[in-house]
Amino acid sequence: MPGLIGKKIGMTSVFSAEGKNIPCTVIEAGPCVVTQIKTVETDGYSSLQLGFSEKKEKHTTKPELGHAKKAGVAPQRHLVEFKGFENEYKLGDAIAAADLFEEADWVDVVGTSKGKGFQGVVKRHGFGGVGQSTHGQHNRLRAPGSVGAASYPAKVVKGMRMAGRMGGDKVTVQNLQVLKVIPEHNLLLVKGSVPGAKGSIVIINK
Repeated sequence: MPGLIGKKIGMTSVFSAEGKNIPCTVIEAGPCVVTQIKTVETDGYSSLQLGFSEKKEKHTTKPELGHAKKAGVAPQRHLVEFKGFENEYKLGDAIAAADLFEEADWVDVVGTSKGKGFQGVVKRHGFGGVGQSTHGQHNRLRAPGSVGAASYPAKVVKGMRMAGRMGGDKVTVQNLQVLKVIPEHNLLLVKGSVPGAKGSIVIINK
């Protein structure tokens, strides 16, 4: 799917034509530069590698620097491959938000969810808690309960839902509608919420 790399700015709300207040996420989508063009002849498949957010040469490794110089662009912080671009692009071409997205388009957004640290089973997996608060119940309301039998298999099976680290995972939210495109600032207003904290990097697939 064609798409762009972007940065989550934050959330706001806009009014629709019917007067409804719609929550939306503001994303700075691009401009992304073409850093590599892969073809069926040379690589076995066709795709475009796009770069987003320039960085200084002193913070760049030698291989990254050579890769950027070959494309004739400044070193980029983030590189992502996309397939399915209809237009033909050359190395160094910049792709802006308005070049790819229009109002009423549908997009999938990939981001890294906020880290929530070590959490229990009620918050992490939605457990209901064990038992009632009456009938001698003491302090086991949010306990996970049994995690395995004593005799067989005499171990905790792999994949058992237990307490542990929550968040910080790659999350894809599908079928979000583009409410507005602001081309002068490369901004997209996408209906609903998008995973990640403010300032985090997201991938917007058309």
